[in-house]
Amino acid sequence: MSSTQLLSSPALPTESSADDVVSHLRAGMRVFVQGASATPTALLEAMVDRPALRDLRLYHLHLTGPLRFIEREHSERFRSVSFFVGAEFREPVAEGRADFMPVFLSDIPRLFKSRRVPLDAVLVQLSPPDRHGLCTLGTSCDAAKAAVESASIVLAEINEQMPRTHGATAVPLSRVTAFVRTNRPLHEGSRPDIGPVETQIGARVAELIDDGACLQMGIGAIPDAVLLRLGGKNDLGVHTEMFSDGLLPLLESGVVNNRRKAVHRGRTVSSFVTGSRRLFDYVNDHPLVELHPCDRTNDHTLIRQNDDVVAINSALQVDLSGQVCADSLGHRIYSGIGGQMDFIRGAAESLRGKPVIALPSTAAHGDVSRITLTLTPGAGVVTTRGHVHWVVTEYGAVDLHGCTLRERADALISIAHPDHRAALRRELAGLRHY
Repeated sequence: MSSTQLLSSPALPTESSADDVVSHLRAGMRVFVQGASATPTALLEAMVDRPALRDLRLYHLHLTGPLRFIEREHSERFRSVSFFVGAEFREPVAEGRADFMPVFLSDIPRLFKSRRVPLDAVLVQLSPPDRHGLCTLGTSCDAAKAAVESASIVLAEINEQMPRTHGATAVPLSRVTAFVRTNRPLHEGSRPDIGPVETQIGARVAELIDDGACLQMGIGAIPDAVLLRLGGKNDLGVHTEMFSDGLLPLLESGVVNNRRKAVHRGRTVSSFVTGSRRLFDYVNDHPLVELHPCDRTNDHTLIRQNDDVVAINSALQVDLSGQVCADSLGHRIYSGIGGQMDFIRGAAESLRGKPVIALPSTAAHGDVSRITLTLTPGAGVVTTRGHVHWVVTEYGAVDLHGCTLRERADALISIAHPDHRAALRRELAGLRHY
């Protein structure tokens, strides 16, 4: 049976306009919005254009594309609740027009399944149904899978250009309450600029990665700089929460082949992907790339079953005891907890695993040291000093695991920017327990 026949079947929902689709929403509903490149823009736009819709709480991770619902003029109608604060949401959260919920990425599906956060509806962007009547969540499985399974109402944008992905992404068309069909390019992520500092950090992290390692990496200049240095490695694996274009050369060359993994052997595993059209084309119907919910990809008891896990995560600040702030600048929320702790712990428990925190040594054009005596007041501790292992800057790589407070401080000062080391030592001298 063709997709067209499936869509016209009387037992299944029929195509509607975007306005008709969002007419299923009611005041006071709690709604999850699928994110990243899978942001259902057609539905979000129709939602904003429907004046009767008010008092909606919209739960989401990182969103892309036009996001008019977050604009100040709509703050009385829509309340954003971010599990991870993207650039467009930092100001609204700081001004109190939007909320941030600190939570491990691995725990979000349980919030929905347990009804701790009771969802009424979910807005998703799906790939077209196959001959079995199965759509997929495309480029973002993450928490969207649990949301679709937990919400009473599933509203979809079925996009002809959404890649069909393998793994645990299937959504029966019969599960969809109403849908609109579109044929538009997905929102693409821009490639980060890799400067001299990121290049140096990438080289230092790459030295920690042995043949056969299983990688977790995020998005940004430092992860991409690391990936650029791995072309000479062999038999690498990937079990991560997300990946972007930087991984493609290693996949296409066979450097990443996942042969040595214990979990999902032979397959690249992620929770979502975001990047360019070339990336979307690569993952489309690729049986060796699997997307799974984030309570699976980020389950540290599963991560640890792979040997030689190298988890590469970023930070905004690290204090001299090893506490890592990765989600805020003081009290100002900058991003979120995400999966950092999930993978830091999973890598630490992996045989020969290496949890890595990588960051430039300074901010503000060199005026501010990111390695500090104490974290800025209000800063959140994402990775505790009990969990931290490797910390890498452009000036070196140190392993803090098994080190005393005094040894940690000395090691971290050694990889701070030279212009700030003397000041850090003076500040440290005032603390007796060091």
